[in-house]
Amino acid sequence: MSDTPENGAAAAQPAQVKSRVMAQYIRDMSFENILAQKGVSGEAQPEIQVQVNLDARKRTADNQYEVITKLNITSKTKDKGEPLFVLEIEYAGVFHVEGVPEEQMHPYLLIECPRITFPFLRRIVSDITRDGGFPALNLETIDFVALYRSELARRAEAEKAKVN
Repeated sequence: MSDTPENGAAAAQPAQVKSRVMAQYIRDMSFENILAQKGVSGEAQPEIQVQVNLDARKRTADNQYEVITKLNITSKTKDKGEPLFVLEIEYAGVFHVEGVPEEQMHPYLLIECPRITFPFLRRIVSDITRDGGFPALNLETIDFVALYRSELARRAEAEKAKVN
């Protein structure tokens, strides 16, 4: 008996995915402490809204991609809707990715890569809100698969609306 698989089964195995983070950084950030500037009347119970957008770009180096997670976080008072703070941040990761089939690269970049950088972004958001004079905002885990699927559905609806 030999250790080689029959019928070329070894050749049919998919390529091994190799991925590593080359760099992570804040591309852009703005924090406006509206409460400190204008003040708010009465007890300020916050209501927080978080909007997430993702973007990915091929870099000039082979197999390198920049993946950007954009957050727009607004905090308003529950009773009157007065703004407390606004945080806008773009957090990027540069990834070296090999072995991912071309048709799977887009979902890989917009699901797996943000999943890797998210804990670091969460920490930054927590520190910024705490240093801005508010309780530290600990973002809940983002379901990047659901986010990706909803974006695909939104684009499909937009295309359908264009055709009609």
